[in-house]
Amino acid sequence: MPVKIRLQRHGKKGKPYYWIVAADARSKRDGKYLEKLGFYNPNTNPATIDLNIDGAVQWLQNGAQPTDTARAILSYKGAMLKKHLAVGVKKGALTEDQAEKKFNTWLDEKSAKIQAKADGLSKAQAEAKALALEAEKAVNEARIAAANEVEEVAEEAAETAEAVAEDVAETTEAVAEEATEVVEEVVEKAEEVAEKVAEKTEEVAEKVAEKTEEVAEKVEEAVTPEAKEDAAKEEE
Repeated sequence: MPVKIRLQRHGKKGKPYYWIVAADARSKRDGKYLEKLGFYNPNTNPATIDLNIDGAVQWLQNGAQPTDTARAILSYKGAMLKKHLAVGVKKGALTEDQAEKKFNTWLDEKSAKIQAKADGLSKAQAEAKALALEAEKAVNEARIAAANEVEEVAEEAAETAEAVAEDVAETTEAVAEEATEVVEEVVEKAEEVAEKVAEKTEEVAEKVAEKTEEVAEKVEEAVTPEAKEDAAKEEE
């Protein structure tokens, strides 16, 4: 029976995780399996991998063929190396102790690399967090500065409006005072003119009366004694 070492999908949509299984090559991808060899979660950084290395090596030695992704995982965890060392022991190129020592050395180096990557990620995350805090602080400071600037502009506008209103009020008051003075002057001039007209009228009337009396006297003087006698006779 052909056997494949492959991934079996689990988890929610958008956040899958996988079981590493040995299964019949003819079965469905997510169907029954012969043995669960480990767990793979690509959602973490670095990815989380838990593998039964000895079990995987046993299946590889029995002829199981890993898929490309499964092969990469087995190589990452050292299963492929351990199988290679086991072949060397079987051929007599290495002793059991030598193979074990080489494998443990490789594991230590691999663990150090993984830890360095994790530390680097932690440092990067800390730096990113610090930068985010600085950016947020800068945004807050900019907002406060903008608010203060708006407040200053509003105060200046209010002061300007108040000054303009005062100027308008003063100008209006001055114009009103000037208008009042002009009206008073006009009234005074009119009164003066009226007085002068009255005086002139009175003078003219007096002169007319005087002239009338003079004319009457002259008319009376011009009447002859004969005319007076004739008039008296007519009256008799």
